[in-house]
Amino acid sequence: MRRRYLALWFPWLPSDRLRRVEPTGDASPEDDGVPLALVEAVGGGLRLAAVAPSAARAGLVAGLTLADARARVPGLRTVRHRPDADAALLGRVLEDFGRFTPMIAEDAPHGLMLDVTGCAHLFGGEADLVRTAHARAVRIGLDVRSALASTPQAARALARFGPGGIFGAGQDREAVRLLPVAALELSDPEVQALRRAGLKRLADLDDRPRGPFAARFGTGFPARLARILGDEDVRITPYRPAAPVVVDRLFLDPVSTSDDVERVLSDLLVEAADRLDQAGQGGRTFEASFYRVDGTVRHVVLRTGRATRDTPGVLRLFRERLAALASPLDPGFGFDQIRLSVPLTQALGPVQRGLDGDPPDGEAFSRLVDRLTARLGPGAVLRFEPRESHIPERAVRMVPAASTAGDLTGPARDWPDRSPDDPPLRPLQMFDPPQPVETLAEVPDGSPLRFRWRRVLHEVVRSEGPERIMGEWWRAPDQRTRDYYRVEDREGRRFWLFRQGLYGDAVAPSWFVHGLFA
Repeated sequence: MRRRYLALWFPWLPSDRLRRVEPTGDASPEDDGVPLALVEAVGGGLRLAAVAPSAARAGLVAGLTLADARARVPGLRTVRHRPDADAALLGRVLEDFGRFTPMIAEDAPHGLMLDVTGCAHLFGGEADLVRTAHARAVRIGLDVRSALASTPQAARALARFGPGGIFGAGQDREAVRLLPVAALELSDPEVQALRRAGLKRLADLDDRPRGPFAARFGTGFPARLARILGDEDVRITPYRPAAPVVVDRLFLDPVSTSDDVERVLSDLLVEAADRLDQAGQGGRTFEASFYRVDGTVRHVVLRTGRATRDTPGVLRLFRERLAALASPLDPGFGFDQIRLSVPLTQALGPVQRGLDGDPPDGEAFSRLVDRLTARLGPGAVLRFEPRESHIPERAVRMVPAASTAGDLTGPARDWPDRSPDDPPLRPLQMFDPPQPVETLAEVPDGSPLRFRWRRVLHEVVRSEGPERIMGEWWRAPDQRTRDYYRVEDREGRRFWLFRQGLYGDAVAPSWFVHGLFA
């Protein structure tokens, strides 16, 4: 299948932003027809960063000094340029236009690039897709120019330097050949050099050997020309990776009630589960995207403790997740599109249930963790995970129980493999930080005979050790060596003690209790 790219360019985005109702309170400066320009400080002076259509009709262009612009248009109105606000607006537009395809990326400046391969039929064809995209831009308040072609560079050139439109296979090359050499977006001196040589259109370059151009303008020139002519297809990098499974529902009449939203999610989950089953996969992360009529997009992410295709179970989790949102899902004037994607999947074969219909071992526990996570949030349900470190306080860490790093009910391959009959090497209760003790040892480097902890004297009757743990010099060069001992007092209580430092060091060693055995 030949790929298709839709380039969207918002030529007046900075001034269009001012016409919108923004939190900054900017008014609509062009209501009275006065030319408008946005200015910024450059090299100690003010220059035009962007112009509105009214200023462009008066002959002003970006890059002019403010003094020159006022000399040409004395009644020019100026507003401080805010590129951060422009970028924020373009980011919101990108989120909203993700309704057309998950393969979407920013196309600076002030543009978007959409890989719409295989998506046009969802909107009734390429013409209807482009028409819908233009209607969305007008509803948002942005003027837009577009071109649909076979490569991103050709679509961009036709949208920004050509007439725009829809170009089928073979048509885009002929249309690109008619564009000026400025469509290559070279530096001004390079464009002037081409024009002085009589090369004014891309056809003039295409009809000549590429070698001399590479010698004059660099080795990247032939590749740039080939891409814009459609000879090479360089795929876009979407702002977020496309999910393996994506299902959509488009509505002629927006939905707004929670019952309708739940029914749509149920239908989408059934379709997604069928695709996962065909691929032998199960979902670990599910993301529901709600596209409002006014362009606002809300994403609700759900993670599970193990790969699943259980449609009723995932729907129940979505129901609890939506009910527990800190900011409730607001439909506004309704959702005109709902998308369900499965960004993370894992292999999941057929599950054999018992004759009594009971689920496999561990599935009930996994479902419990999923329900608690959906209700309380991922940061409230944690589990232990081993970490590569010999330092006891760094050997484990707490991670969300439904994290995608592993399966809750799978084998604990990372934990040390020990026999149940072996004595524990680490206590169940550990102190953070370790608590200091006073000790008396038979020899300086030996185990303690007695120690005082919390003003209670303990007589040691049994001890085992030492277990020497060196400091992690790459983290803390001054970390001292530790010698650990497992000791038992006369009452049968077992402690985990360690001596920090060695005798003969500049600093005398100290003793600490790090934990208690059961």
